[in-house]
Amino acid sequence: TTAFTCVFRCFPCDPSCGSASWATPEFTPRSAAPMVKMTRSKTFQAYLPSCHRTYSCIHCRAHLANHDELISKSFQGSQGRAYLFNSVVNVGCGPAEERVLLTGLHAVADIYCENCKTTLGWKYEHAFESSQKYKEGKYIIELAHMIKDNGW
Repeated sequence: TTAFTCVFRCFPCDPSCGSASWATPEFTPRSAAPMVKMTRSKTFQAYLPSCHRTYSCIHCRAHLANHDELISKSFQGSQGRAYLFNSVVNVGCGPAEERVLLTGLHAVADIYCENCKTTLGWKYEHAFESSQKYKEGKYIIELAHMIKDNGW
């Protein structure tokens, strides 16, 4: 087969169109509409309720956290002040690594905006000191990378 037919044969199509399959070796032409539909993505993966105060990515305005998930405003990031959150949305997580932070040794993973791929802060995977265990599974987002939205 040619490279052109391989691309169309191997590209996962919209399940509702039924014109291509992973198992069929022959090339089956299809209209451009499903291809456009497949490559167009929504702006955010998750939207927080508009009635709540939220924090968004300053670079692309993707929702990041609900104000109700804020634990502390007393954290320090690499670029200044940072907030600690219970949970966040629309963020990806990199691999965990051990870092010595202001409060001791932690295993952390950088987090980034899923929409614009900007590094926002980190997730605490493991705290080695017992006094820091409350941070495990929590997220730090630096103020330099977020903006307040909805009702501030």
